[in-house]
Amino acid sequence: MKTVIRPEKDEWGSLCERPSLKKNYLEDKVRDILIRVRTEKDKALYSYSEKFDGVNPGNLKVSADELREAEQLVPEEIKQAINIARENIDKFHRSQLFTEAPVETSRGVRCWRKSVPIEKTGLYIPGGSAPLFSTVLMLGIPAKLAGCKEIIICSPPGKDGKINPFILYTAQLIGIRDIFKAGGAQAIAAMAYGTETIPRVYKIFGPGNQFVTKAKELVQQDGIAIDMPAGPSEVLIISDGMANPEFIAADLISQAEHGADSQVIFLTDSGEMIEKVKLQIENQLLTLPRQEIASGALENSKLILFNTLDDCIGFSNSYAPEHLIINTSDANRLAEKVINAGSVFLGSYSCESAGDYASGTNHTLPTNGYARNYSGVSIESFLKKISFQELTAEGIMNLGPAIEIMAEAEQLNGHKNAVSIRLKSLKNG
Repeated sequence: MKTVIRPEKDEWGSLCERPSLKKNYLEDKVRDILIRVRTEKDKALYSYSEKFDGVNPGNLKVSADELREAEQLVPEEIKQAINIARENIDKFHRSQLFTEAPVETSRGVRCWRKSVPIEKTGLYIPGGSAPLFSTVLMLGIPAKLAGCKEIIICSPPGKDGKINPFILYTAQLIGIRDIFKAGGAQAIAAMAYGTETIPRVYKIFGPGNQFVTKAKELVQQDGIAIDMPAGPSEVLIISDGMANPEFIAADLISQAEHGADSQVIFLTDSGEMIEKVKLQIENQLLTLPRQEIASGALENSKLILFNTLDDCIGFSNSYAPEHLIINTSDANRLAEKVINAGSVFLGSYSCESAGDYASGTNHTLPTNGYARNYSGVSIESFLKKISFQELTAEGIMNLGPAIEIMAEAEQLNGHKNAVSIRLKSLKNG
């Protein structure tokens, strides 16, 4: 990790940059994948599965036999842990369900909104070296609570041609059985455009690498909604000199092990703490199974010393992290100053892993600075809001003259006339 000492504000912009593939290379590669899947459909999916995953998955749709087999392969202790997480995630997201009351904006004019679930949703669940079955809970539970009629999952198969049994078990636990063996940008294309096997959806959810994120951005141009640009994972940690450096190093490494393109940032007002954290990172990496992956991410990461903790918060708001941990003695005071972050963790014991798995909040969050203008996934992500209005005779008489004046000022006389004929009708009895 690179150590930066008291950077000036004009340096913050460059320090906030994330590691990324060259833009033109990435976009050209992903666009080629989208075009091929759109035209060749299942044939393209099989080809890309052999090319990228090194396997022919057979039937793209997971069979009932595979679902039954998966349930037998998951140890009981993992089933129990998944159920604890399921209950907490359900409880937190269920609290977001409410009905908006109608509002009488003026006499005889009533307005309201109705929440309607998105009918067809596609969930992308990363697989490969880290099969994220927890993401099934994070996306599937709010989709179910929202009332989405059709929910499908795409996830890459392993070398055995099957999707990880933990993913399959978790999906059927929450009632999702339409699961397909497809990963990467090609899975996003399949859900966006449809193939002979995989149905087209109206909105795509789920995190992924830079290829997946770019694919989501590009299909959005064709009218397919996405949850957010959710690419490689990241965490930013702020601490004072009183924090436990062992905790901090563990939190940094936990995010670094997601992938070599992830990034972790540590901010503090204590030079001594930086040295302690660096030593802890070195020690903890020695026993980490995914040491090589984490080390790659740490090469793109930074430890930054600031004069004050308020400067740390200022930099954090500029960086807009996916995950923000405030491990200081005055964490709640600093939390009030947070304006850009996906999810915030306060105090010594609020490790980011809690939010990733079981505290109840959602772990599908905006990355790469998008926390400046995006929120994490919630119940509302799976709903659309339809507005209604109802005007009585009294309502149009009260509001009509104002509408006529505004329409005439905009030179839209047809709009004015739609009101005028109603007023005339009422006047004539």
